[in-house]
Amino acid sequence: MKTLTVALPGREYDILIERGLLAQAGERIRAALPRAVKLAVVTDSNVAPLYSGTVLDSLHSAGFETALFTIPAGEQSKNSSALAKLWEDFMDFGLTRTDGVAALGGGVVGDLAGFAAATILRGVGFVQIPTTLLAQVDSSVGGKVAIDLDHGKNLAGAFYQPKLVLMDPDTLDTLPLPVFMAGMAEVVKYGCIRDKDFFNFLTARPSREQLTADIEHILYTCCDIKRQVVADDELDTGLRMILNFGHTLGHAYELAGHYTQWSHGEAVAAGMCAAAKLGVSLGVTPAELPGQLEDALASLGLPTFIPCSIEDYAAAVGRDKKGAGADVTVILLDRVGHAVPHKMPKARLVRLLHSFHKVP
Repeated sequence: MKTLTVALPGREYDILIERGLLAQAGERIRAALPRAVKLAVVTDSNVAPLYSGTVLDSLHSAGFETALFTIPAGEQSKNSSALAKLWEDFMDFGLTRTDGVAALGGGVVGDLAGFAAATILRGVGFVQIPTTLLAQVDSSVGGKVAIDLDHGKNLAGAFYQPKLVLMDPDTLDTLPLPVFMAGMAEVVKYGCIRDKDFFNFLTARPSREQLTADIEHILYTCCDIKRQVVADDELDTGLRMILNFGHTLGHAYELAGHYTQWSHGEAVAAGMCAAAKLGVSLGVTPAELPGQLEDALASLGLPTFIPCSIEDYAAAVGRDKKGAGADVTVILLDRVGHAVPHKMPKARLVRLLHSFHKVP
């Protein structure tokens, strides 16, 4: 088993990575939540038939009283109505302050269940059991939980750290290829912002089979980078901003596709390519870097360009959580393996994007 500790004083927690770990969920969660009697397990309609039985059996063996709450799979479930329903479901279940919530699924499940756990009874114990590549390398670690509003993604949320993160790489075997590769966008991001050797390691392994052979190393490396960044800047006011490389523009592409045409990972892939080109135009990024990044992402079957109107760019930039007044901080690369925050007026960013990115 590979173990990492997120070192936040008073809120430390472990990330455990091991094949077959779902069958150990009960004993691992019991150690993290020793006082809990009841555990509400939140999952979605795709994951429930695959993995809920294994997890629930393990939880029962560890003495937990459980209830399974299944939401429809997809981003459309990450909303205020679904959140309110979970609150009522938890109360019907009889959840108390010493009990807990476990999120079994991808990023949507983790974000929604985490926000519900953070807010019900002013906060109960929370455990992440991510089952997608994107959730394992990114959204399950760091404590960001949220729901979407009509105005955009993740605009209502909180920082709420889990008590434990359990990652079973075996769950990735059931992912459709496009979903697996969409998660690889976030994996490549870590190499771009923090580790050139890791970026080169990934470019030498463009197939799913090659990546799967080294998946424990990949998960460990991504989570190690993220836990270091989170420990330095939990509330996303400084260093943690670099984790958003590709996201400001990626959110514009998700908006342009009405949150159905492009997955989050696909949008981030194109967003990183656009940010690389933006960095060149601003004199921050080396001219050869966008081509390197595009080659790496294209080899994984990810989009390197997504059409976007100036209106969608303006809407996404205007709502970006890294914005302050008329300015926004966009994350650029000054070399592969090193990201830098770049503050600029929102209006200028939108004009630049539209001028160089409106055609392929």
